[in-house]
Amino acid sequence: MEDVLIVGAGPVGLMLACELSLAGARPIVLEKRPEPSELPRANGLGGQIVELLDHRGLLERFSAGSPFAGRAPGFPFGSVPLRFTGIEDVPLRLLMIQQPRLERLLAERAVELGAEIRRGCQVLSLTQDGEGVTLDLVDRPHGSGRRVRARYVVGCDGGRSLVRKLAGIGFPGTTDPEVLRLGHFAADVSVFESPQLDGLEPGWNRTPHGRLLLTSLQHGVLIAGVREKGEPPDGPVTPEDFGAAVRRVLGRDLPLGEPVWLSSTVSQARLAERYRAGRVFLAGDAAHLFPAGGSALNVGMTDAANLGWKLAATLLGRVPEGLLDTYESERRPVAERALMQTRAQAALDRLEGADGAALRELLTEVFAFEQPLRHLAGLLHDSGVRYGSAPAPPPGSGSGRGSGAEAAHPLVGRFAPDLALADGRRLAELMRAGRPVLLDLGCGAVLDDDWIDVVRAHADDAPADALLIRPDGYVAWAGADGLAEAAERWFGAPTSR
Repeated sequence: MEDVLIVGAGPVGLMLACELSLAGARPIVLEKRPEPSELPRANGLGGQIVELLDHRGLLERFSAGSPFAGRAPGFPFGSVPLRFTGIEDVPLRLLMIQQPRLERLLAERAVELGAEIRRGCQVLSLTQDGEGVTLDLVDRPHGSGRRVRARYVVGCDGGRSLVRKLAGIGFPGTTDPEVLRLGHFAADVSVFESPQLDGLEPGWNRTPHGRLLLTSLQHGVLIAGVREKGEPPDGPVTPEDFGAAVRRVLGRDLPLGEPVWLSSTVSQARLAERYRAGRVFLAGDAAHLFPAGGSALNVGMTDAANLGWKLAATLLGRVPEGLLDTYESERRPVAERALMQTRAQAALDRLEGADGAALRELLTEVFAFEQPLRHLAGLLHDSGVRYGSAPAPPPGSGSGRGSGAEAAHPLVGRFAPDLALADGRRLAELMRAGRPVLLDLGCGAVLDDDWIDVVRAHADDAPADALLIRPDGYVAWAGADGLAEAAERWFGAPTSR
């Protein structure tokens, strides 16, 4: 029996494979596509996932050749631009990387760590019992059907997730009445200076018939989008279909250049009724769809980081199975909050006429002030996430304290700040192995557990005497008292003082 079968080799499934492998599990990724996709469905990462890549020592590798990596100078909130120039320590981090390159680097890393990726394998059916999950597959490379069995299955197979459907998990929500046609075109970016674009600006342009997007993220590639009410096209988007949509919205043709790729999509706002059904879990778009851009990969890939270490620790017998219940209790509220702010963005973008113009003008004025700018930057980054519960105490442990009792310190449940240590290291560098870390900042804390790395260091303005940090970068405990209970509940540590 396999450890974990991950269905879907997109960024979320591959990130989960990396996290599981790093923690000592043996995942197999099943992908129905015979080859990796070259469609740049996303052009970058924004949010806490950028910090997590730094924790894993991958940020430099992933940002090589990137047109931008660092604190965001600005970001669109719906159709209102956020400009962070002049504000120090903006929470929001960005990494410009197109999805094909992101998937390629994640796949390379997963294989380096021992994961297996099987392409051309499509799931047909799913059954489970108390010991594991059975998948029936079509294995196209071998021209036959196969049956595989694992202790756990994770559906990372997107918004139309078959795993979610087979597990009997509902996916309530709404579908936008507009269709977006999006394309990349090989064109001289000086096309923006063309007389035929007179009156149009980079970004979204509104007309009485819809909206037109014109932008460029790399030299020689023009990105154009057309949003209008109607049904998505049957089959692939053709250049003729795209041109007709431009004429309907704008009233004339545009010199867009030779199409590199074209696609269409309809935005949806959906959240799975639950993230787990027995031994089946959901992550990424299989668990949530957001109606505006900028959050899907951040939330999905940090789902993977949260689930990965917990699933591996359970498989290896380090922790009670109850730890897996914290995956949904922690991650679903994060998706709910992302759904809230992306619904607000979509509504802001969709509102037409004088009312829409007035609202966007007013919010542009409000968002020029530092406090609302910081709040929105933190919302987009997920820096406001605070996990508020702990796993149930192990049977017979004698612990009677309720969940959240360890949360007296303000850092508990938060993503650990990247402290600069006196010896020149950063906290992020302590997290490379994907293991729990006890960072002793002077109190002499001791743990008798070979899974937890104990690091003794000093830091100016240390936020606590010691920090117990989970593999996903969140603080499980901070302070001077209560370490034994926190280590036992989160990591099954046998003794501590």
